[in-house]
Amino acid sequence: MIGLSSESSVSGIPFRKIVKLFLLSVLIAAAGFAPTAAAQERSGKYTIVIHGGAGTISESMPESVKAAYYASLKKALGIGREVLAGGGTSMQAVEKVLRYFETDPKFNAGIGAVFTSAGKHELDAAIMDGATLKCGAVAGVEHVAHPITLAKLVMEKTPHILLAYQGADAFAVKMGMKPVPNSYFDTPQRKSELEMWMKQIKSHDHGTVGCVCLDEYGNLAAGTSTGGLTGKLPGRIGDSPLVGDGTYANNQTCAVSGTGIGEEYMRNAVGFNINALMAYKGMSLKDAVHHIIHDVLKPGDGGVIAVDRKGDYAMDFNTTGMFRGVANSDGLFEIRIWKDK
Repeated sequence: MIGLSSESSVSGIPFRKIVKLFLLSVLIAAAGFAPTAAAQERSGKYTIVIHGGAGTISESMPESVKAAYYASLKKALGIGREVLAGGGTSMQAVEKVLRYFETDPKFNAGIGAVFTSAGKHELDAAIMDGATLKCGAVAGVEHVAHPITLAKLVMEKTPHILLAYQGADAFAVKMGMKPVPNSYFDTPQRKSELEMWMKQIKSHDHGTVGCVCLDEYGNLAAGTSTGGLTGKLPGRIGDSPLVGDGTYANNQTCAVSGTGIGEEYMRNAVGFNINALMAYKGMSLKDAVHHIIHDVLKPGDGGVIAVDRKGDYAMDFNTTGMFRGVANSDGLFEIRIWKDK
């Protein structure tokens, strides 16, 4: 056996330092500690973009209704900006913003989710961490007040990505989330929309909610939450909970959340393909988003919000309007509904 004194070294590193590092690693492992974004150096730069759905949105809506939408979008954007400006992570901002939207009946997520053709609510959500590519999603949940939080728990507490229907609702109970009756999501407006749909007066739904962020640590995240389409068949799952379609985030490129006709977003893998155009063709974020929205999707299909690793953002759509907003560390804070004049 070869003896080592405290003055010995291995590859030039003092042996006593190696011992200290080893003991420190043991203590860290025992404590279950893992480095987090909060331990990284803050750049002071952040960007957040939100959407509240795209579709046929009339500019002639009553001023009181218009003001209410602007107020809700301002509130949601302010919640996310506060998280990021305070040193919070992009994942924290996404979840907090979408939890707010899930309590606002003006949007098609949580309270105010649309009805299926059977007169019930089936909710979908997904969240993705661009730093690790970890993601979680739920589909068809009927008794979860905050599907976005359940999606995050799927990411954090299971080896899976997507849980659906009774399995997802049962997992929520296991995680300590109090179940709510399906009627919790009812609103008179959504009931009226179902009645119109059943009379074949079909309209484009809007109200799916999404959030994408770049935080001060350089990490991207994306999340989307929705009730789907009015009158959808029971069991229908759209693009929102499908990673690479309606929700995607990758620190190497961008974070994306889509809103619109989910089947078209699924056919065209919208989220992943925006990322691919940037990664493989060197396109800018705005050019990649514009190509997908205007050259790949059809007019009326929907819209996308996105942010890249530099903090550049895009909010593009091919419908009459999209509820949206953007804020960043440079002082930008804008809420919009219709196309820029």
